[in-house]
Amino acid sequence: DLFVNDAFGTAHRAHGSTEGVTKYLSPSVAGFLLQKELDYLDGAVSEPKRPFAAIVGGSKVSSKIGVIESLMEKVDKIVIGGGMVFTFLKARGLETGSSLVEEDQLELATKLEKIAKEKGITFILPSDVIVADKFAADAATQTVSVDSIPEGWMGLDNGPVATAEIQKELSDCKTVIWNGPMGVFEFEALSLSLSPSLSPSLPL
Repeated sequence: DLFVNDAFGTAHRAHGSTEGVTKYLSPSVAGFLLQKELDYLDGAVSEPKRPFAAIVGGSKVSSKIGVIESLMEKVDKIVIGGGMVFTFLKARGLETGSSLVEEDQLELATKLEKIAKEKGITFILPSDVIVADKFAADAATQTVSVDSIPEGWMGLDNGPVATAEIQKELSDCKTVIWNGPMGVFEFEALSLSLSPSLSPSLPL
C-alpha cells in the first residue's frame, strides 16, 4: 500500500489524514496535482506580474513571521488581516479592547511596519473593524473605527470601509497571493467581510 497526498489546501497541517497516515503507509508521496500547485505558486512568487500584492491573515503574528518577512522581499503591497491585526494596532498605540494581542510581539510588529516603509511597500491594515462582545455565534456586533474599539469588545473581522479600501488597493495588481483567514470563520454571523466581497476584485 502507498499514500498519495493531492490535497494542497491541507498539506501543511499535521492531521491524521495528511501526516498521521504516513506513519503506516510507505511510500508516502506528493501527487501530480500537489506538484502542479507548488509549481504555480513558485512561479507566482519568483516571477510575479506587478504590481504584486500579498494578503496575509491569521490569528497570530508569531505564526506568520517567516511568511511576512519572506514576502516583504518580493511584494509591492501587503494586506494584514485576521486576529494579528490587533497586535499591529496595539503596537501603533491604539486601544484594542479584548481583542487577541500578542504582547511579546509588539516590538516585532513595529519593526515589520518600519521595514515595509523603508522598502517602499504599501502596508495595509484595516481602518474599521467588526467587533463583538464575546466569541460566540450569538454575540452582539458593531462596526467601529480602529481608533474607537470599545473596552471589553473584541475585533473579529474587517469592516466595510476597510474592505472597500483593500479592494481599491488590489484593483491594479496583476498578481495576488493569499495566506490565511482574514477574520472569524467559525460562526456564520461573524463571517461578515473579506473573503466573498474581495473575490470579484482579484485579478484572474
